[in-house]
Amino acid sequence: MNGASREALAAARERLDALTDSTSVDAAKLAEELVAVTALLDREVSLRRVLTDPAQPGEGKAELAARLLSGQVGGESADLVSGMVRSRWSQSRDLVDALEKLAATAELTAAQQAGALDGVEDELFRFGRIVTSNPELRAALTDRTATAAAKSQLVRGLLGGKVNPVTERLVVRLVTAPRGRSLEAGLESLSKLAAERRNRLVAVVTSAVPLSDRQKQRLGAVLANVYGREMHLNLDVDPEVLGGISVRVGDELIDGTVLDRIAEAQRRLAG
Repeated sequence: MNGASREALAAARERLDALTDSTSVDAAKLAEELVAVTALLDREVSLRRVLTDPAQPGEGKAELAARLLSGQVGGESADLVSGMVRSRWSQSRDLVDALEKLAATAELTAAQQAGALDGVEDELFRFGRIVTSNPELRAALTDRTATAAAKSQLVRGLLGGKVNPVTERLVVRLVTAPRGRSLEAGLESLSKLAAERRNRLVAVVTSAVPLSDRQKQRLGAVLANVYGREMHLNLDVDPEVLGGISVRVGDELIDGTVLDRIAEAQRRLAG
């Protein structure tokens, strides 16, 4: 998102936080309603353009949104969407992207309120690793000829009763409505949102053998000191790295594996 849309999203996130800070607001229900509005505006392109038209007054767009959503969603959701359409958006599609992010954030807030956010983060990461290692499963989940109902049933069969309900809902929505993203990109986006919920960065750590609790604590403390923020570790074991660890934080890779050092030595010999 560019300038105006980033500012609009930031303002909407503040309003969402204010809503979900209230114990009277059901964050999971709010998420479900925002998902429904996301689907509506993703489908109705002309409506989306009207609601983001910079030539139209904000109050008029807010009133239109309120009328359309009256009786369809709760008052909190309607007010949140009305506030969003008052804002200026660089592109009409940015409004839909923002709504989708707010819906996922509301789900993660529900997990946080239940003390389950760490578990949801880990489950999303593990599911991503399962998908990466199973081409047949990935193909089934991303099959464009399969119906949303069939994909939803597949995910629920895989995860139902085995993960937090928030994790299951997030994955079902991602698989049934990818909105042009790859499955991996969608899962990574959800992981980042979960980390932001706790004002943390996510470090993907790959090692040849599982790290001990002490090693995990030390690594987390070192990375937190380097980046100046609390760090959540997503741990992956890959015997092919031979030894050492590699750490990826966003686009930055800190590679200290034996495999990497062997490859570097081979490059020097070849040179």
